[in-house]
Amino acid sequence: MAFSSNQNVIRWVIISLSFLIVSLILWNTYSFFQKFKAEERVKIKTWSVAQIDLINNIDNLEAEVNDVTSHVLTEMSTSTPMLVLDENGNYNNSINIDEEKLKDPSYTKRLIKKFSNENNPIEVIVNNKVFLTIYYGNSPLLNKLKYYPLALLLIILLFAGVVYFFYRSTKNAEQNKLWTGMAKETAHQIGTPLSSLVGWTEILKSENIKPEYISEIEKDIDRLQTITDRFSKIGSAPTLETLDIVEVTKSSYGYLKSRSSKLIDFEIESPESEISVNLNPQLYSWTIENLVKNAIDAMKGKGQLKLQIAQTDKQVLINVSDTGKGIPKQQFTQIFEPGFTTKKRGWGLGLSLAKRIIEDYHKGKIKVLNSEIGKGTTIQISLKTV
Repeated sequence: MAFSSNQNVIRWVIISLSFLIVSLILWNTYSFFQKFKAEERVKIKTWSVAQIDLINNIDNLEAEVNDVTSHVLTEMSTSTPMLVLDENGNYNNSINIDEEKLKDPSYTKRLIKKFSNENNPIEVIVNNKVFLTIYYGNSPLLNKLKYYPLALLLIILLFAGVVYFFYRSTKNAEQNKLWTGMAKETAHQIGTPLSSLVGWTEILKSENIKPEYISEIEKDIDRLQTITDRFSKIGSAPTLETLDIVEVTKSSYGYLKSRSSKLIDFEIESPESEISVNLNPQLYSWTIENLVKNAIDAMKGKGQLKLQIAQTDKQVLINVSDTGKGIPKQQFTQIFEPGFTTKKRGWGLGLSLAKRIIEDYHKGKIKVLNSEIGKGTTIQISLKTV
């Protein structure tokens, strides 16, 4: 308990420090952006002062002061876009703007509005009269700097996502190891009383017990052995054998039929000929069992259950149909997710386990073929034939 508490404290400390570092970076970036923007405004004001000097000395272009003015006017703002209007609001001059585009009055109006939103215009006042108005936008460097925090946040979010998914995958791997260990331990624990039951069955045979009773007990013992074998195989790569899927399916289906409610009308349609498929019989029968049990639950123990086996060119299709409550279309894929269940009881693992057995171990497909609310559902398994 203490170890878990310390882990939580460390986790929150790391999150808090990360948030603080990100906040400091964003604050420093914003401060630098504002400082750089202020420096650009100083440059534009210097440029406007040079404009005033040029206007005041328009008749003395050879003066030394105009050499400085000329230098300021040409070099002071080499990248900032500027639009200069005269005292009547008409176009006078522009810098770093496409002259062809400025021939369109609507473009000029949009540009003035855009520049006004980015920076307050600067007025060039001569003899107490507004002689020129300078509208200017952010330089390309300033625009890049403006989007830097967003890029930084995106990088941080991507990094956090990678860390999160790594943490989740590690945690899931640990949980899988735990469940695998528990499953194998369960198989080991079942094995001891199972061996004892086999011995007691032999004793019952010598006590003149009716053979049909012994036969049913042996079927249940075989069933327990199958379950034990299933649990022992969890976490291990299953061995596939070339078997007749018709026979394996009929065997699993028949066992469930004999131990289910008489209110369920079981039906099976299958070809007379063999259909060879690479199967692990224990895991495949587990899938059929899960599908049949889910169908019985959906019908609340009363209805019609039908299993069909059909062969195509390179596949065998196994359809399990019921007359139960049906599945909404938006849940067709959700029902195969671990933990998803509509029942008050249950772990929501049966169909996810069936999906893993069919798709991961047997390289087949399992899906909801069709379903209608209040009328029933058909789930289809497709496997490659040999």
